[in-house]
Amino acid sequence: MSGPLQGLKVLDFSTLLPGPYATMMLADLGAEVTRVVAPGRAGVRPPGAGGKANFLDQTLARSKRCIAVNMKEPASREIIERLVKSHDILVEQFRPGVMARLGWSYDDARKVNPGIIYAALTGYGQDGPMRDRAGHDLNYLALSGIVSYTGREAEGPAPYGTQVADIAAGSLMLVIGILAAAFHREKTGEGQFVDVAMLDGSIALNAIAGSDFLTNGRVPQREAEMLNGGCLYDCYRTSDGEYLSVGGLEPKFLADFLAALELSELAPPNAPMAMMPNIPEAKKKVAEKIASKTLADWIEIFARHDACVEPVIDMKGVTEHRQTQARQMVVEVDDGAGGTARQFAHPIKFSETQPEYRFIGRAPGADNDAVLAELGFSADEIASLAEKRAIGG
Repeated sequence: MSGPLQGLKVLDFSTLLPGPYATMMLADLGAEVTRVVAPGRAGVRPPGAGGKANFLDQTLARSKRCIAVNMKEPASREIIERLVKSHDILVEQFRPGVMARLGWSYDDARKVNPGIIYAALTGYGQDGPMRDRAGHDLNYLALSGIVSYTGREAEGPAPYGTQVADIAAGSLMLVIGILAAAFHREKTGEGQFVDVAMLDGSIALNAIAGSDFLTNGRVPQREAEMLNGGCLYDCYRTSDGEYLSVGGLEPKFLADFLAALELSELAPPNAPMAMMPNIPEAKKKVAEKIASKTLADWIEIFARHDACVEPVIDMKGVTEHRQTQARQMVVEVDDGAGGTARQFAHPIKFSETQPEYRFIGRAPGADNDAVLAELGFSADEIASLAEKRAIGG
């Protein structure tokens, strides 16, 4: 059985990471995604990428057909009009006003398709004093307040290892917005404009610290909160230079953790981690104890304890981990050349409509002829569009 979004048609104008990640998730779930890129564009390529530099595009564009259209050429208008008319959802990730200048604002699109769901993902949103300002993941997290209480007190803030604002505050919020709008249209027949800003999404991620501030006026600080190093909840270096993550916040987990370390005297019975006495001294003793053994030693010890303690592992360790393998989080995807490419799987499991991975991302323009033929263009018309440089590869 195909994915749960089978029959939903998505027209994807997005580039970089957040928009393509969102439409990849929709494609995994069965939506038919058609990607529109500018001719000659190399796809999603991370700065300074070595090795197989198209690895990111191969993942983010998986299961998506791709056509290369020069939207600045007048001859392209008929192509985009037919695409808009035949799709349920349009996704774009340009700065506000760019699609309007190309002749395809929300108002333009709904004249062609009144029920269109038009989803725009930007850094700062469609209005406000920063709507036209450039930004990246770290900027949105900085302005959200999250960076202000992340990092070590003595060292200051540090960038994250993954793109929290781009993916969690951008891609995932975009998917939620699109599916909510699709559900609304299912009931009413009405399309709408969905405005997702990565700064807005990042601000909303302040679930604990933000609600504390809004309720009590307390400004969170680095290494002073329950979950940012202000208690034993932290990572500790082992004797062989590896790290152990310790997350046993609740009394029962804390007691088991300290018992494993033979440091039960550090906390009174039934005390939660955040309410331990003399936390700085306790952290020092815990760090010294963990530094006395190797990571392998601690893994063996904590295999016998239910204490919310796990090793910090690298990406190779992730792919080889028994839980990753049991959950089938690495999949083989058809590479279009008789082989397969390894990619991380869609994270949501369904009992009836499992995600599907049809093929890795294709080269820009790879599906020009097939898509244009479906839109009703004849072979001669397609050749003419190519001569006029309205399409390319």
